[in-house]
Amino acid sequence: MSDAPTRPAAAGESAPPRPNAVVAVLAFGGIVVSLMQTLVIPIVGQLPAFLNASASDTAWAITATLLAAAVATPVMGRLGDMYGKRRMLLISMSMLVIGSVVAGLSDSLTPMIVGRALQGLASGVIPLGISILRDELPAERLGSATAVISASLGVGGALGLPTAALIADNFDWHALFWVSAALGVVALALVIALVPESKVRTGGRFDVPGAIGMAAGLMCLLLAISKGADWGWGSGTTLGLFAAAVVVLVAWGFYELRVTEPLVDLRVSARPQVLVTNAASVAIGFAMFSMSLVIPQLLQLPDQTGYGLGRSLLTAGLVMAPSGLVMMALAPVSALVSRAKGPKVTLMTGALIVAAGYGLNVVLMAEVWHFVLASCVIGAGIGFCYGAMPALIMGAVPASETGSANSLNTLMRSLGTSVASAVAGVVLAQMTTRLGAFAVPSEDAFRTVLALGSGAALVGFVVAAFIPRRHPEGPTGASPAGAGTASAASTGSAEVPAAKA
Repeated sequence: MSDAPTRPAAAGESAPPRPNAVVAVLAFGGIVVSLMQTLVIPIVGQLPAFLNASASDTAWAITATLLAAAVATPVMGRLGDMYGKRRMLLISMSMLVIGSVVAGLSDSLTPMIVGRALQGLASGVIPLGISILRDELPAERLGSATAVISASLGVGGALGLPTAALIADNFDWHALFWVSAALGVVALALVIALVPESKVRTGGRFDVPGAIGMAAGLMCLLLAISKGADWGWGSGTTLGLFAAAVVVLVAWGFYELRVTEPLVDLRVSARPQVLVTNAASVAIGFAMFSMSLVIPQLLQLPDQTGYGLGRSLLTAGLVMAPSGLVMMALAPVSALVSRAKGPKVTLMTGALIVAAGYGLNVVLMAEVWHFVLASCVIGAGIGFCYGAMPALIMGAVPASETGSANSLNTLMRSLGTSVASAVAGVVLAQMTTRLGAFAVPSEDAFRTVLALGSGAALVGFVVAAFIPRRHPEGPTGASPAGAGTASAASTGSAEVPAAKA
């Protein structure tokens, strides 16, 4: 199969009539989906009372979203490559709306879990949006637009907490999901009206056994990671799930290498630029999420601890919000650096900025402005990293597999955040101090998690250093959109292959 797009030749082809509108709509869709991920944080502690269930059972309202997102992201990416990215984008946004309505109508555990799982199925929106950009935007616009869309993941997460806290404090908790549904409907209508359908398709048949195998392996792995602290890391259930994940994913890998139309082309994924970028993405995902785990808790702990600031959840959310705005503001800067020096340099620079931000927070933890400053520095680094990773991926894969490759990269970031949550949970549970009759995480525990976030960013920097450089001349088979990323104009990314491995 040729790597060149299946649409007509680029000669004489015009850009979309409203490229700014396409970028704005896709960024808005990404923000809406990432808002969904922080939607229930303000009411986590109250869900047992709301749903008449135990705390361990209501935790599945979060776990279900995580599992559904892990399965849906690579599947929707592959379906987008095969049957149309805009079509899969519309289906994903529809799942968000339906899930929000189901959760908004729920007063018991089962419909809430179903609704949250349906919301998780929308997580492919951002990689699909990035892939649409590659197919539809002129080359000179692609780098900055990709950075903006990629940054929308962090923007939505940062803005979601104060928004959700404000709604939860002033309205019935069901309003959280009705607002989510309304935003989803707006995003859906905008996509229908303004986003064109790409003609870049792979065709073929969907790899159903591959999808089932990947889903089973990922569910075993993420269940073990997310629930290991509750079940016990040495328990038979946790260890059994880890073992099952290894067995299933290894068997899945052997199968994918032998099938003619795989869900994930592992030979493409094993290309050095793709493989190393995905490895760095796991570390960057870990680093990004560490901030979200530490800063809100430190701000809300009572000041009687000597290190907590005794602030409300809304205040904690407002402290985090500027970091999302910084991510979006620096997205064009990230694209300029990638164009001048290559996305590899941008990724490494971002990782160093993230590490510096965490180092700053380790020594500055006494005032609200300390956390605003640290989160903004970390957000700046994350913005650089998230702008560079899609450019690196798209510079190394065929245009016909952009959706699948970007979705796998998004999955790697999510794996990093899941590991961060598990590791931070262990640290904060084991390193405690007494506050009256209760045990709370100690100051050293928070410093340890911050240090781990800095260390993860440095690991990402070291891993990114091994991303291969490309020769200045590109192959004739590269798509014009793919060449339009910073990767095609720089020495920082891999050569776009002329044919599949």
